[in-house]
Amino acid sequence: MADHQHSHAPGQSCDHGHSHDAPQSPALPQPDPAAQALIDADFVPTPLALSPDPHTTVCAPHKLEKCDKCNVDFVNTNRLAKLLVANPTLLCPPPNNVVSQNLSQMVQRTKDEGNALFKSGQAGPALLRYTAAAQLAVQRPPWEANQFMREELSTVVSNRSAAYFDQADYISALADAETVISLRRNWPKGHFRKAKALLGMQKTRDAAEAVRLGLSFEPQNNELLTFLNDIEKMQHKLEEKRSLKST
Repeated sequence: MADHQHSHAPGQSCDHGHSHDAPQSPALPQPDPAAQALIDADFVPTPLALSPDPHTTVCAPHKLEKCDKCNVDFVNTNRLAKLLVANPTLLCPPPNNVVSQNLSQMVQRTKDEGNALFKSGQAGPALLRYTAAAQLAVQRPPWEANQFMREELSTVVSNRSAAYFDQADYISALADAETVISLRRNWPKGHFRKAKALLGMQKTRDAAEAVRLGLSFEPQNNELLTFLNDIEKMQHKLEEKRSLKST
């Protein structure tokens, strides 16, 4: 390989077809004039103020995080600001694989407290712990992967559905079961909870359909298969009673 070291006479050009300058950053694209005009047309200046906590923004006239009169809502913005202040080592925006371990432990511990109460026959107090665990689960920072919240929340709400069923509050049990399904549609437990609630409401046909939908995601699920068999036996007995009455 040839040695690149050489010298130039004073005033002599040293252009060799390459440059030693730092690489230039690519130019930012220019905003679309039409889109910018729409943004400018909708922009309304909002007077802001800081509360005694310097990380909380409020409306200037009323000192509220959420103010209907000023038509502002800084709740989520302030929450994000506080999360970032509390985690100064996080990159901004943080990577989506960061998980709040402390929050996970709090959710698990609160859910376990509910489970212990439910198993001891205290469905009422268990409902309160499940609700508290659900409220914790939805407090995950917005940068975390959504699957963590979905898994934690669906499990907690599924357990709460069971507690509602135990108290014969079938409408609330059904509402929680529907929430579980919306969070994790392919999880058989949500469909099982829905079928149980429907059965409590004497809707055996709808309960059977709920179980069949769950089996479409996991055809060999023993809990659903056993429950479907029980529901079909109940349907058969009901049909026999109806036929006896009609004769």
